[in-house]
Amino acid sequence: MKKNLTKLALIKKSLATFALVTMLTTPVLAQTVGVSMAAFDDNFLTVLRNGMVKMAEGMNGVKIQVEDAQNDVAKQLDQINNFVASGVDAIIVNAVDTSATQAMSNAAKNAGVPLVYVNREPINVNTLPDGQAFVASNEIESGTLEAFEVCKMLRAMGKAGGAKAYVIMGDLSNQAAVQRTKDIEDVVSMDMCKFIKIIDKQTSMWSRDKAQDLMTNWLSSGESFDAVIANNDESAIGAIQAMKAAGLDMEKIVVGGVDATQDALVAMQAGDLDVTVFQDAAGQGAGSLNAALKLAKGEKVDKKVYIPFILVTPANMSQFLSKN
Repeated sequence: MKKNLTKLALIKKSLATFALVTMLTTPVLAQTVGVSMAAFDDNFLTVLRNGMVKMAEGMNGVKIQVEDAQNDVAKQLDQINNFVASGVDAIIVNAVDTSATQAMSNAAKNAGVPLVYVNREPINVNTLPDGQAFVASNEIESGTLEAFEVCKMLRAMGKAGGAKAYVIMGDLSNQAAVQRTKDIEDVVSMDMCKFIKIIDKQTSMWSRDKAQDLMTNWLSSGESFDAVIANNDESAIGAIQAMKAAGLDMEKIVVGGVDATQDALVAMQAGDLDVTVFQDAAGQGAGSLNAALKLAKGEKVDKKVYIPFILVTPANMSQFLSKN
């Protein structure tokens, strides 16, 4: 009997050792995430993309495949279908056109592949199926923080008796541009800021060059104005370049943007940009990859994951110089 017990103990010990060795030598299951970015040539989106890449590089068994949709909706849908066909474990999409995301959700759902939208809110955000999520910052905060600070600055300059402003919008196929513009209009309708009159609002498609051309056209009209409120920093910078080329005194004009990019903070240090709003690009990138990996493992993720916006002015800009 004692012999049998000894033999049983040896068997148990051998099995435990085998299990330990197997656990140590079995490779970690690799996870591949396909990423479709709206465009590679956008400063903010580049920081967001790099945030994902950096996070993936620091993780064992995680590989990401990043594609440039080149602002082409059809190309982006093809990329998603190709990701599905190649057997990726999850997909991340920075949408070219936020009104065209239903087809993308359907493609991923039908294939049983988790999908995470990042930065740009999909039109179907409130009806995302299981296994899909949205990671970004709440756009209701962005334009509101920007416009309210512009309002306060104009008041401080003694303009409460009446001020005129131009609004430069982003790509109107993008929910962020629509929401940020609405935010501005909502602030201007407040009793405290009703003294601001919006002379005109036009889109620059998020582009610095297009914003410069737009501002040049506005300047040629000879209309006086006190502020330029842009949906993003690139557009604000383009407007600043046009105004400086025309010899305007930037101390007399309040200029606002959104994103707190490095170029924007350089413009703020120079005294040209007065306000921007920090949108955590790297944080959104890392957050979307984290959500995608959790969904790939079958874990639960909130349908909407928000990363806060933060107001940036000359008083606190030093905190953001190494961020975006």
